[in-house]
Amino acid sequence: MSDAVLVLEDGDIICGQPFGARAAAVFELVFNTSMTGYQEILTDPSYRGQGVLFTVSHIGNVGINPEDYESAAPQVEAVVLRSLSPIASNWRASTTLPEWLAAHGIPGISEVDTRYLTRKLRDQGTMRAALSTRGTPAAGLLDMVRGWPGLDGRDMVRAVTSAQAYAWGGDAASHWIGKSDALEVGAAERAPHFVVYDFGTKRNILRHLAAHGGRVTVVPASTPCSEALALRPDAVVLSNGPGDPAGLPYAVETVRELLQSGLPILGICLGHQLLGLALGGRVRRLKFGHHGANHPVQNMSTGHVLITAQNHNYCVEPDTLDAAIVEVTHTSLNDGSLEGMRLRGRPVMSVQYHPEASAGPHDAQSVFDEFCSYLM
Repeated sequence: MSDAVLVLEDGDIICGQPFGARAAAVFELVFNTSMTGYQEILTDPSYRGQGVLFTVSHIGNVGINPEDYESAAPQVEAVVLRSLSPIASNWRASTTLPEWLAAHGIPGISEVDTRYLTRKLRDQGTMRAALSTRGTPAAGLLDMVRGWPGLDGRDMVRAVTSAQAYAWGGDAASHWIGKSDALEVGAAERAPHFVVYDFGTKRNILRHLAAHGGRVTVVPASTPCSEALALRPDAVVLSNGPGDPAGLPYAVETVRELLQSGLPILGICLGHQLLGLALGGRVRRLKFGHHGANHPVQNMSTGHVLITAQNHNYCVEPDTLDAAIVEVTHTSLNDGSLEGMRLRGRPVMSVQYHPEASAGPHDAQSVFDEFCSYLM
């Protein structure tokens, strides 16, 4: 296989070693600062349309196993690494990272200066890029990049949402978070019913809801409010997902209608942004986004600091929300951006970070406890 070539929109050309599929891809390049959990990151649907640059220096040593998928397949467009492990050594591994990516048509490049690229993205902001592992000339890759429209204003959710509604039948993550997934005899009828709008949901969100004793029904992103309410939910969750919320006017309108139902609502990441738009707020693009498992967030009422997992390129502007209706609950200690909010006097809350983590710290799991308290 020929050398891999990565070309950025400013014309910068990076050469390295190819792995994964023989392919060419164009994408938005972002960096992720997590030290562990590369498989969970690569299967997070929020990365659709993006290539992930890992800042950790060595990737691939524990291989890939089906238990840690956050969706059915890798969702990224490309992978950029400093060093790829030549072996996978873990008793749970069923395949290697290069073999897994190759099977799903995703190219990767290693042996590149990821510190240089990360600093470049921090200084100049997120960039469009193209990667080829099949010998595409750099000039051709640059044409691909400059002809690609990017993610702003596009609906990326339709590529990752479920095709039809389904009941979550996976495990309830009790071995991770200490909750019991075993309901007492006769309790199934009393179990709270969560309807989750799938904008690209991670499986660990569903596990957490199930671990709180709930029945979980996942519905496609385009499901009308009337159809969701016909399922007789006790609460609604607006999931994470990829891209720009401005490209989802149908979802914003659905959230507006759901707000009229009086049901408890929890928004996570993209779901948080959609809630902000439904409340009349505005969303802006961050310079290089938040991607990693080490982001400090402050609880504004207690002053406590959570270390959180995050993955987003857009954020809600708090000054555009009606303070008489919306209370800011959490703020980023890195850049001051809005990380959490709730409606005053109503069972509606949302967070920009990922309380389910996977991969990441468990500091924020209490979000699910707080949300479920609305059902008591």
